[in-house]
Amino acid sequence: MRFGLALFAFSLISPLALADIEVAMVAPMTGSDASHGEQLRDGSQQAVDDLNAAGGILGQKLRLTVHDDVCDPKQAVAIANQLAASPPAVVIGHFCSGSSIPASDVYAEEGILMISPGSTNPKLTDAGHWNVFRICGRDDQQGALAGRDLIKLFPGKKIAIVDDRQTYSQGLADETRKALNAGGVKEVMDDTITPGEKDYSSLVAKLKQTGVDVLYYAGYPVEAGSIVRQMKEQGLTTVMVSGDAVVSRDFWAITGAAGDGTMMTFAPDPTHDPKNKDVVDRMKAAGRLTDGYPLFAYAAVQAWAEAAAKAGTTDARKVAEQLHAITFNTTRGPVKFDAKGDVQGNNYVLYRWQDGIYRELDPQP
Repeated sequence: MRFGLALFAFSLISPLALADIEVAMVAPMTGSDASHGEQLRDGSQQAVDDLNAAGGILGQKLRLTVHDDVCDPKQAVAIANQLAASPPAVVIGHFCSGSSIPASDVYAEEGILMISPGSTNPKLTDAGHWNVFRICGRDDQQGALAGRDLIKLFPGKKIAIVDDRQTYSQGLADETRKALNAGGVKEVMDDTITPGEKDYSSLVAKLKQTGVDVLYYAGYPVEAGSIVRQMKEQGLTTVMVSGDAVVSRDFWAITGAAGDGTMMTFAPDPTHDPKNKDVVDRMKAAGRLTDGYPLFAYAAVQAWAEAAAKAGTTDARKVAEQLHAITFNTTRGPVKFDAKGDVQGNNYVLYRWQDGIYRELDPQP
């Protein structure tokens, strides 16, 4: 009889003892691109906190774990394999396309969902994995806008295209070049740099010698900021135009006023959406970042949580089915995933840094 009572007692308390549901966030938390990792961490943590405050998911609380891939493909794969040993319900990440793409292969094999807030290279979803989604746009969309706007804003000017040889950067440079050339404009210079260096004087000298008016740079904020600063120091008036990775305070911290006029493509800024005011206020009150990709990470958690609730389980396959089926109202705006896991109808706009703030710029005549 005592044994039976013990079993009965255990059956009553065991639901209350369920472990928290793990949400794993993977991004560069150290290294030159750590600012983007901080953005993803802050957005993911706020989403987890808000969901827990509302009661959690499926009667369980969520727990965020943070993993540092240093924006390095080998480290990203190592983390993916570590997570596979004790799978989380979802991976929010990675940020750098060069990390997301190889890690996604591991997650697909191991049956782990991933939703990237910031990996834009088309290869990520073109691979056709059932488990891969992204809440951001694609470089073939971003590059198309960049090429079009370069033609509109700088008619008759000499344009150079430079990247840092990384997966994200090469993909974005290729798409922008394609759009630029399709519009009848040929760049006067193509070049690459090595990321992580401090001296880009040889590139600056080439730009000066070629008489480049506009530098389209595909890369990350630390290198972009260093190049802009060194161009100004050498007396160049060359304007830099770049991609979404330059939506980072690290860029302005390096350039200061020298960064005025630098342009970049990015999605419509979700912090400007009045519907996100309460979330933004809570994040600021908690000392968390809001500029850039935090609200994209928040939206990734939102979409997964709603899909899991609809599925009635955290089973990856069943949640993936719901991710494809539902239109989600998120901090990113309305999100409907297509068959590949891309957001349908995604768009980009052009921004310009001025006085330490990036503002939307409308290049339409």
